[in-house]
Amino acid sequence: MAKTEKRERSMALYETILKLKDLDECCRFFDDLCTPTELRSLEQRFDVAVYLQQGLVYLDILDKTGASSATISRVRRSMLDNGAGGVMQEVIARLQQGEKDTENKE
Repeated sequence: MAKTEKRERSMALYETILKLKDLDECCRFFDDLCTPTELRSLEQRFDVAVYLQQGLVYLDILDKTGASSATISRVRRSMLDNGAGGVMQEVIARLQQGEKDTENKE
């Protein structure tokens, strides 16, 4: 296959992720699938997205995550353009609402 051709997305990975039972199994699955560097990168990007949604400025995000300004800018641009899938802001809001609901129950 030529490098310029776009490969069709395999849905098997995403279907498998949806079948994971709990947080521990999810962590172990990604530990099996990804290198430590890949995991750190994914976790860092997600943290950047959360901080951006909370309204933190670049310097604060850089300080909290160690992410480069280029990474912060890319994540920000993706979120502003609703990303490729357009779901990041919605998922973060759902996560934060779940945390608030848990706090209110305690």
